[in-house]
Amino acid sequence: MSTKDGGARPADGGLAGQTVVVVGGSAGIGLETAREVRAAGGEVVLAARNPDRLERAAADLSPLSTAVFDALDTDRLERFLHELPGRVDHVLVTAGSPSYTPLDELDLADAGRDFGGRIAMMLAAARASRGRVRAGGTLLFIGGTGGRPPVAGMAVTGALTAALPALTANLALEVAPLRGNLIAAGVVDTPLSASLLGEQLESRREQLRRTLPIGRVVGPADVASLALHIMANGALTGATYDIDGGQQLVAPETTARLPVRPDRAATGADGPGPRS
Repeated sequence: MSTKDGGARPADGGLAGQTVVVVGGSAGIGLETAREVRAAGGEVVLAARNPDRLERAAADLSPLSTAVFDALDTDRLERFLHELPGRVDHVLVTAGSPSYTPLDELDLADAGRDFGGRIAMMLAAARASRGRVRAGGTLLFIGGTGGRPPVAGMAVTGALTAALPALTANLALEVAPLRGNLIAAGVVDTPLSASLLGEQLESRREQLRRTLPIGRVVGPADVASLALHIMANGALTGATYDIDGGQQLVAPETTARLPVRPDRAATGADGPGPRS
């Protein structure tokens, strides 16, 4: 049902007959969102950089099409979106790889690429989506909340965490009537989080169960459900939506991070975005 001025009522909630492009759709939040889109009667187009995972996802979801590339290759990302066979309804971009490196170990060239590459990826997705996403559809990014409190070794991640909401709000004006939004996730229990934390995974899960107000760890389905709501509600644009189970409400010492390897990063390990 639509309102008099053409906006979708929030109660609609369905994506039946709509097409969602998921960049980073082979694992974690992207894959779970694609599953929920299919369960809601929608179609998906999947893109990811890992061909084996993408093949498995495609076998599970029967997407309209798939593409293998690294979304930080902005020329390839724009070409992928421009070459979509027709207009789509929504684009979800989950890719990105910020740094978790102490200052003394930081390679400045790598830091510049981490920060600039993430910003450029979002700009490229926004520019290319204008001609491919229908009016009222949404361009949705995944970020994080973990970089908000100052923590040693999180300088680049903290800067990105602060920058992404401002970038999203500005892009929402430039891509209108396409909508632009950002989901900021805390720790999400994904396979990539497991690979980052290794033997410390269960300790981290138990710590979160004890300290988070919701009493459990946030899962990919929680984030996917929020993503579908943002897609379905045509009044939402230019905003950042936190989903962290109350992690930011808890004293910092009770949610102290376990070490993560500096060469890996992901939403689901206190950072602003996974690579798939």
